[in-house]
Amino acid sequence: MPALEVTDISRAHGPAWRWLEARQADLLPVDYYHLVFTLPAPVRELAWYNKSLVYGLLFKATAETLLTIAADPKHLGARIGATLVLHTWGSAMTHHPHVHGIIPGGGLSLDGERWVACRPGFFLPVRVLSQQFRRLFLEQLSDAHRAGKLRFFGEYTRVADPRAFADWLKPVRQCTWVVYAKRPFAGPDAVLAYLSRYTHRVAIANSRLIAMDEQGVTFKWKDYRAKERYRHKTMTLAPEEFMRRFLLHVLPSGFHRIRHYGLFANTTRKDNLAWARELLMCKETDAPTDAETNGADTVDGSDNLATYVCPDCGAPMIIIETFERGQLPRAPPHRRVEVS
Repeated sequence: MPALEVTDISRAHGPAWRWLEARQADLLPVDYYHLVFTLPAPVRELAWYNKSLVYGLLFKATAETLLTIAADPKHLGARIGATLVLHTWGSAMTHHPHVHGIIPGGGLSLDGERWVACRPGFFLPVRVLSQQFRRLFLEQLSDAHRAGKLRFFGEYTRVADPRAFADWLKPVRQCTWVVYAKRPFAGPDAVLAYLSRYTHRVAIANSRLIAMDEQGVTFKWKDYRAKERYRHKTMTLAPEEFMRRFLLHVLPSGFHRIRHYGLFANTTRKDNLAWARELLMCKETDAPTDAETNGADTVDGSDNLATYVCPDCGAPMIIIETFERGQLPRAPPHRRVEVS
């Protein structure tokens, strides 16, 4: 049997590589967070017959959830940007639709005047995201059912009836919808490394293929239900089953599996990124010299606005007073309390 060809994206210079080069210019100098929004099993099965509609609702509900919760002052109070990537497969090529969100750790304040950073190591509460995601998706799915946009086949034919559909929704409304927040990426380069592996492939990478013989097709897969040391396994499928699983993940014609929302929406991305970089002071000159910071014109900070950034909230810090080397801040005078 001839050796299986393994494609290295770093040398291929194909569509994926060109897309990555374009995205590199969009990266901001902040931490990036990785969230995953997953559909429960009953909805995944319904998606077999309604790929374009259900996958579209998955994108829409995920984006609206992120933008709404992030804009809430109780959580972040900012307008964020998000790149969403649709995956429809599990490690064993089973049907498992979910969306990966690649999101910078902060956004523009609601008035657009400053950059609001999230807390270090924490983006948004997963439980709140899960509940909002479930509510929005099911509302939109119910609207599609009332409009007659859903198709039903086999055992799901009965669900076409409005009452049967309402009964079918009850357990789906009560189960937990998994929203998973992974650890922050280790810098912008790690974001690109992730995207290079997952944005432009379908179902399985060539590097996971081991053999193809009279036994079938053998490939590596990861069993996430097993303990860490036992997760990496091999699986052999008959050729027709391998092809069936692979073809499950062919998207409808013209469907875009990479989409940008909020600050990254295509129509306004360029201007939003430029303004965000300005607020983050990516293009600021070198730090002011001692003469600049100690001069009379800088004591009140009027000529040095937005020179430094608060490490906690990301807002510009204004110089209100400077001190000579060795000089201690002067404490306010003590009030004398007279006792009659």
